[in-house]
Amino acid sequence: MRPHPCLPLAPAIVFAGMFAAAADAQQPAPSDLAPRIDAVFARFTDKTPGCAVGLGKDGHALYTHGYGMANLEYNVPITESTVLESGSVAKQFTASAIVLLAQDGKLSLDDDIRKYLPEVPSFGGQKITIRNLLTHTSGLRDQWGLLGIEGRGPGSQVHSPATTLDLVVHQKMLNFPPGSEYLYSNTGYALAGIIVERVSGKSLDAFTQERLFRPLGMTHTRWRDDFTAVVPNRATAYSGSAPTGFHTDMPFTNMIGNGGVLSTMADLLKWNENLDHPAVGGASYVDALQTRMRLTSGRTITYALGLEVTNYQGVREVSHSGSTAGYRTFLARFPDQHVSVAVWCNYAGANPTQLAHQVVDLVLTKPAPVATQASAEKVEVSAASQQQWAGVYRDPHTDDVITLAASNGGLSVGTGRGQPTTLIPRGGARFHANAGDIEFTRTAGRRAFVLVRANGDSAHFEEAQPAPAKIPAQDYTGTYTSDELDVQLVVAVKGDKLVVRRRPADEIELRPAYNDDFAAPGLGTIRFARDKSGRVTGFAIFAGRVIDVRFTRADR
Repeated sequence: MRPHPCLPLAPAIVFAGMFAAAADAQQPAPSDLAPRIDAVFARFTDKTPGCAVGLGKDGHALYTHGYGMANLEYNVPITESTVLESGSVAKQFTASAIVLLAQDGKLSLDDDIRKYLPEVPSFGGQKITIRNLLTHTSGLRDQWGLLGIEGRGPGSQVHSPATTLDLVVHQKMLNFPPGSEYLYSNTGYALAGIIVERVSGKSLDAFTQERLFRPLGMTHTRWRDDFTAVVPNRATAYSGSAPTGFHTDMPFTNMIGNGGVLSTMADLLKWNENLDHPAVGGASYVDALQTRMRLTSGRTITYALGLEVTNYQGVREVSHSGSTAGYRTFLARFPDQHVSVAVWCNYAGANPTQLAHQVVDLVLTKPAPVATQASAEKVEVSAASQQQWAGVYRDPHTDDVITLAASNGGLSVGTGRGQPTTLIPRGGARFHANAGDIEFTRTAGRRAFVLVRANGDSAHFEEAQPAPAKIPAQDYTGTYTSDELDVQLVVAVKGDKLVVRRRPADEIELRPAYNDDFAAPGLGTIRFARDKSGRVTGFAIFAGRVIDVRFTRADR
């Protein structure tokens, strides 16, 4: 390995040796710390999958331990040296590789991605930067949502970053203009990994091994770019439950960049320590990773480059969570107190974010809570004044649908996932809900509202025409195709229901949401379009991180 002008080789090697010794030899922990952490993970036993935890402070590993089983079939327990998979925690490793290449002068975060990925469409001349990819502000539709529409989601076939690039090449539209919104998209990180390979001339694993993992002494960390490879000490991932039975749930994919890092607790603590005291990359590298993105509107979001920069009970937190197949993960730093925590699990039913916070609660010093006036103080408003806003509303951009109903002398919103939430009147046409603050308007007799979420995002909802009592099913039946996706969808009547089929045995019931719009569980929502004569000519699919994928009616 040749020395690099921005990263002298000798200091990196010295650092790796020094910190490896410090991290691998745990500092004595307070006498009551180990049993208190053990209590946090008590639900994971020799009959269940479980988690590994790593807790560090002031550059030393206070406690690393495993709970539950790495493999239930062979009765192999999880230990502090068990290898687990990252899910989206891997995004910071991809972002780090990009930042090092920027320090090398090989690229700029504000370069147009087409400089390195000329296959990507211009989308009408809209510039997508590498920074947009890394901050989820590119507008590129999420790969898993697109593959899900095609019926090729995770577990159905083997995917790789080339799969993502091929999807993007065939897209005609973006979710939104680059830089104008934040919407989490795995697509950006798969493409970023390809950029690393094209610019460096090395695989993503080879580049990060050379520039990051080996210099930091992370000897058990690698990318899962071949899911069939034998990995010593790797835990098997599971879903299910003890009462119903556990089931193997392993990543069946070669997709990396957006996920796919294999690592151990000791290695992860070394990684976090370099972000607190950077010997590799230097202060400018850490600053780049932790600089939160500013949207074109001027609003600064919490997402930086593969990291969330937030606040946990008054303490600054830099973190990321992840999930893939049955793995669930969380990796966080609390830089102001030099505390680091990793909780990686091989069980889909685990909540590593919650578990990690329970662990750091044992060592963090938190400011006393400040007494503030309740943000949702209730104002007495008559039932009629509240219930005048009852109805069905839609976000025309995302096709999110909210139904407001008159109930208990007030107004409630039903999510379809439990008990309805009562809106708290704030006076006039303003209300507070779990999702944020709502303000209604009425223009030319049409009602609408703006929802302002706690993170500052706002969404505009307009009144939607309710679905008729009798759905004109024959209006919608037919075959639909897309210029962007390799799939043909057939809408048909089955008994008294309307269904959509990708193939004869792959059928989804369409449930009316509002007029000409249907929920398709597992697919998203489908909004049909009509021409001036009223004939249905096509539809658009909205699926969370995938917005407005259009299909044209092919049979009429």
